[in-house]
Amino acid sequence: MIVKRRMLAAGLAAVVVSCGGTMSLTEYVDEVNEIVEEASERGAEIIAAGTDVDEFTPQVLQAGLEAGTELRTTLQEKADALDPPDQVAGLHELMWGWHRDFIEVERALAVRAGATPDTEEGWTALSASPEMAAYRDALAEGTQVCAEFQQRLDATEARGAFAETPWIPPELKEVVEAVLGCSWFPEHPEDVYRYPPPEA
Repeated sequence: MIVKRRMLAAGLAAVVVSCGGTMSLTEYVDEVNEIVEEASERGAEIIAAGTDVDEFTPQVLQAGLEAGTELRTTLQEKADALDPPDQVAGLHELMWGWHRDFIEVERALAVRAGATPDTEEGWTALSASPEMAAYRDALAEGTQVCAEFQQRLDATEARGAFAETPWIPPELKEVVEAVLGCSWFPEHPEDVYRYPPPEA
């Protein structure tokens, strides 16, 4: 039970257009902020539901992943409808491109978890499955995306792209944190949902 709760905690900590468009920077940030608000509110609900369980089974994992996928899909559809301005078009695609790919990875793991028996053998097989490996790889890539986003944002700001809107870089940092959850990415993504956990 303790082992499974550790796995749940680690997993939930992880879990939540290259050409310029016609939107102004202010319009773009306003629209993305609405997406962020939805991500924060619904994401908190998903995490609360995932931690309020008596026993963490593969089917509980499946439910959490499916809830996350449903939320991510809604957010992605809204993000894809945006037409980001030149200054942030590359940043937009970097963030939402990873997010788009992660949805499919998360969906595949949910299917695999749903078909997994709640046994030692079942958890071991799930931990070693291709779907889990892809999930861990995607989390590791997300960490790199966060670092690259910050580097690109700093370079864009250094070029004076936000001279008339100096408040936007901090806003975008909040956006990428809310969408990707950079501070929540596990230090060792290769161990997420590993069974048995390395410390066991």
